[in-house]
Amino acid sequence: MKIVWTGKAMSDLVRLHDHLKPVAPDTAARIVQSLVKAPSRLIDYPRIGERLEAYAPREVRRIIIGHYEMRYEIAGGSSS
Repeated sequence: MKIVWTGKAMSDLVRLHDHLKPVAPDTAARIVQSLVKAPSRLIDYPRIGERLEAYAPREVRRIIIGHYEMRYEIAGGSSS
């Protein structure tokens, strides 16, 4: 399994950083870094997140990182 970020997801990270940076630059960097690192555990445990039935038949799930929700899709027949 590999993790592929969508353009929108990357844009959201940039917007979040830009929003937080004027008030708390260190916190902005720390939050964005934690969000970028979080999906690495999905490589070994792709189904760790809660399945979002609204997207069926696609397998879209979510994990919570701090105060943020990260949605992801398992595609390509991953068997983990």
